[in-house]
Amino acid sequence: MNLKLTESFTKALPADSNLENSRRQVFEAGFSHVQPKKPSKPQLIHVSDDMLDELGIGQEDAKSEDFLEIISGAKVYPNTNPYAMAYAGHQFGNWAGQLGDGRAINLFELRHKDKLWAVQLKGAGETPYSRQGDGLAVLRSSIREYLCSEAMFHLGVPTTRALSLVLTGDQVLRDMLYDGHPEYEQGAIVSRVAPSFVRFGNFELFAARQDFDNLERLANYVIEQFYSDLGIPSKEVYIEFFRRVMINTLEMIIHWQRVGFVHGVMNTDNMSILGLTIDYGPYGWLEGFDFGWTPNTTDKQNKRYRYGNQPNIALWNLLQLANALYPLIEETEPLEQILQEFQSKFDLKWLDMMRSKLGLKGQESEDLELVQNLEDALLSSETDMTIFFRLLSHYRIGKPEAAYNLIKPAFYKENLNSPEHKTLWNSWFKNYDKRLQNEKSDDRLRASGMNLANPKFVLRNYMAQMAIDAAEKGDYALIGELFQLLKNPYDEQPNQERWFAKRPEWARHKVGCSMLSCSS
Repeated sequence: MNLKLTESFTKALPADSNLENSRRQVFEAGFSHVQPKKPSKPQLIHVSDDMLDELGIGQEDAKSEDFLEIISGAKVYPNTNPYAMAYAGHQFGNWAGQLGDGRAINLFELRHKDKLWAVQLKGAGETPYSRQGDGLAVLRSSIREYLCSEAMFHLGVPTTRALSLVLTGDQVLRDMLYDGHPEYEQGAIVSRVAPSFVRFGNFELFAARQDFDNLERLANYVIEQFYSDLGIPSKEVYIEFFRRVMINTLEMIIHWQRVGFVHGVMNTDNMSILGLTIDYGPYGWLEGFDFGWTPNTTDKQNKRYRYGNQPNIALWNLLQLANALYPLIEETEPLEQILQEFQSKFDLKWLDMMRSKLGLKGQESEDLELVQNLEDALLSSETDMTIFFRLLSHYRIGKPEAAYNLIKPAFYKENLNSPEHKTLWNSWFKNYDKRLQNEKSDDRLRASGMNLANPKFVLRNYMAQMAIDAAEKGDYALIGELFQLLKNPYDEQPNQERWFAKRPEWARHKVGCSMLSCSS
């Protein structure tokens, strides 16, 4: 491999002067140099051809022993010095202090086709920020991250990417259910890729410690590298920088809500400064449409990070970032205005997004009521979100009385023929039909547009778990099949109809298929 290396982050921020890889508080530094742990018997399970191309790595290079050794941490790419980033954060609404890359090690940065990429390994061993952890990752969580990050990209959701999935050959002890019964699992490493892995928490760390020099260095670095059109860093530019981060974060959340994705652990250290979906842990997609659903067992009681609360949490997290940036601005009013702008912009963009899911072109005053009534209908019984919206594209104007049977496959209970349920849906479809007729909607064109907003295939938890179950027995074929399926989530793919189906009943309460822990 002949990569075009660069060192923008490590040149902009000071390094930890302590080179010992011991768990500790790290002060006045943006990162700590650390070497990955050498795996005992690395094995490449899957690699993303798309990301090979993005990074300028040839197909033949990806088959080499050299490539495997680098993406497994067995050896370091020449003239590079791996590191773990320092950051802090609020976890479940509480200040957690220093956190940092506890099991992520950044290998290097490179530039290809005028794009900057940071390449890191998740699960390659302990760092100064590992706290009580071992810095390793297991196969099940690695499969989920590898498949999901690439699936999200093809859904059009801003996200970090994944290059490769590797088995380490080592056993990792994990208490998956936090019930005091840990077991050994197969160790694995995902090679993650993004223009930057800087998070809200990077800024919070320096601000909390009143390390304003490094706070300014970090802000200047991010602006110069990723928001350079804002101009030379200054007080006014810092304000506009915060506004841009707000807009990027808002766009990301809109996409999450559009496809029914629930992150599960929206702590400030899991919020990308570029508005990318980052850190795929206990995530999930809505099966039955439910504003109160969260996939995270840790959040089961309070449901802070539930589907319907993700926009509010994004705003709360932006407030924490505003507090961290305040020392550079020293005015609250412009920051408060931007936070207020989030709410007003979100309401408008969310309604426009829902219009796209419903195939509505124009903007009518009754659209909000139409959407709210739809949500009531969806909540009246367990209704699969993905299947419902995909089937809705088949609706034909002038036939509201036939619509109930059209969407019936989206209902989890087959005997939903009660008069009350039918009446509720028939009433909604009559209003929907009237709305479509008012704008002289064309059935074919509307269906085509709706199918670009409503995916046919998403990475349901049970699908990922099936791939995990097979992989733990040494069969990796399903990983490849799902990887290919999810590269075209909006296409019909008639030969893959088995994945266009409601969650099977056996998966309703199965570990890994309903709710998940943070243990990985």
